[in-house]
Amino acid sequence: MSYINRVIKGTCPKCGQTKIFKSNGNPLIFKLPVMNNRCSKCNYSFHRETGFYFGAMYVSYGWTVAEMVAVIVLGLIFNRSFMEMFIGIVIVLFLLSTFNYKISRIMWLNMFFNEEDEE
Repeated sequence: MSYINRVIKGTCPKCGQTKIFKSNGNPLIFKLPVMNNRCSKCNYSFHRETGFYFGAMYVSYGWTVAEMVAVIVLGLIFNRSFMEMFIGIVIVLFLLSTFNYKISRIMWLNMFFNEEDEE
């Protein structure tokens, strides 16, 4: 299974059977997504080591910057004021916060997946 397929499906990088996250979270009630500890099929650990997901913050930062740029470009295309673009950025980033959290952790986990990993 390719990297992109594994990230889009959000399943175990080793067997592709179990979802990495057991809940999606909800930014409107300030609830973060919850990760499973291990794959229920192949027992692959989603929590590699202490501080493993620290690097996922950089991936999340990249997503956030891309979303901000998209809102600014759309604001410029539709001739919106900078205050309207700022409000749009705040709303978009708030609503996509749980998406950014999940996708950055899924991408980070899959980036460091190695077929030779043994548990």
